[in-house]
Amino acid sequence: MYNIFIDGQTGTTGLRIEERLSTREDITLLTLPENLRKDSAARRDMFVQAHAVILCLPDGAAREAVAWAGPDTIVIDASTAHRTTPGWAYGFPELGVAFRRAIQQGKRISVPGCHAGGFVALARPLVRTGLLPGDSPLTCLSLTGYTGGGKAMIADYESSARLKGDALSAPRQYALGQTHKHLPEMALHTGLARPPVFCPVLGDYPCGMEVTIPLHGCGLTKDAILECYQLCYRDAAMVRVNPDPVPQSASAFAGRDSMELTVAGTEDRLLLIARFDNLGKGASGAAVQCLNLALGAQETEGLVM
Repeated sequence: MYNIFIDGQTGTTGLRIEERLSTREDITLLTLPENLRKDSAARRDMFVQAHAVILCLPDGAAREAVAWAGPDTIVIDASTAHRTTPGWAYGFPELGVAFRRAIQQGKRISVPGCHAGGFVALARPLVRTGLLPGDSPLTCLSLTGYTGGGKAMIADYESSARLKGDALSAPRQYALGQTHKHLPEMALHTGLARPPVFCPVLGDYPCGMEVTIPLHGCGLTKDAILECYQLCYRDAAMVRVNPDPVPQSASAFAGRDSMELTVAGTEDRLLLIARFDNLGKGASGAAVQCLNLALGAQETEGLVM
């Protein structure tokens, strides 16, 4: 039996993780009463008792909390704080044997960002096999549900006082300054020399993502890209390659913890597409998958496929 503490369990990501773990017979969830959830001494005591701690905190708080964990305590960080930090495993085991081994054997694991996860899943195999040069100038369009924005954003979108047709009802592009916090990991973990031009779009729906990389005149065929993906992800439990794309909404994978990759378009104008849940493979589901691997449990235990 493993003791697991979710630091920040009342946030959106933490609540989904708690839901995935609450019925597990191999796990005991350590919890704090409401009045102690921000008490540093009480939280530190949970770190001492836990075999693994999952951080669902702002970046600064996550960096501070890591120092409380002993060297043998597994720390899984769902924030941005450690995604490019040396010595931290990047929690996307489908990217290769080295990634999987680092999660299984390491004690410090960083969960990929939601937008970044889709981009890395699509771009890395092509760069690593040489099908795309590492200096390729890529663009990433990503549609996401509002639950990725946290409690305040959820409250705005789900307010009973909202009026039909208000400013939140239409899709909204954001991070226009090209300084989004996911950009460093999007470059590092794909092997690209520079991050993509990134166009995230927020929609008036709770969960689901559709990440798209357009390729124009790259000299690659749809079949060559699909063959690369199928080879890379042939043994992946949580990533599926669909060779027959059909139009779907960005929320098609809402509630699930898996990801689907597909390729559409014509030979000179291709679209690489990843669909998943921003709270599933994009956050909470990825954290639970990493926890399973770190504990030696079945990789998909407790996850929704």
